[in-house]
Amino acid sequence: MHSKDLSRFMWSEALSLLDRADRLHRQFFRPAAMRAPTWEPPVDVVESANRLYVTVALPGVEPETISLSRDEEAMTICAHRAFPVGAASGARIRALEIPHGRFERRIPLPAHAFSLVEQRLHNGCLTLIFSRKEST
Repeated sequence: MHSKDLSRFMWSEALSLLDRADRLHRQFFRPAAMRAPTWEPPVDVVESANRLYVTVALPGVEPETISLSRDEEAMTICAHRAFPVGAASGARIRALEIPHGRFERRIPLPAHAFSLVEQRLHNGCLTLIFSRKEST
């Protein structure tokens, strides 16, 4: 492995660890009244010249459980992922790594800069497409 590749790998791993630590911090150190959601799905937020793309990983989440709300500062996504079929029937669980239960994810957005123009759920990912509002 070249030193440049090793450096990229180390930075990638460091950023991944920081992201996980940040997510755990938000999950465990919020006020008790806000602890109802049990997990936060990972998101990608990509901004282009006139669009903002938000992709939320929601494997196994039924579309009818998803709700979106927006305030001046953020988009909030709430839903529920059911406990895996068969796991509650006395079966031995060998691994249970995919989170389940109610969740909530708040994604900060620039105030009044974007409006939601499209949303779709495909292959376990919710994609929200925002269009930049023209400034007056």
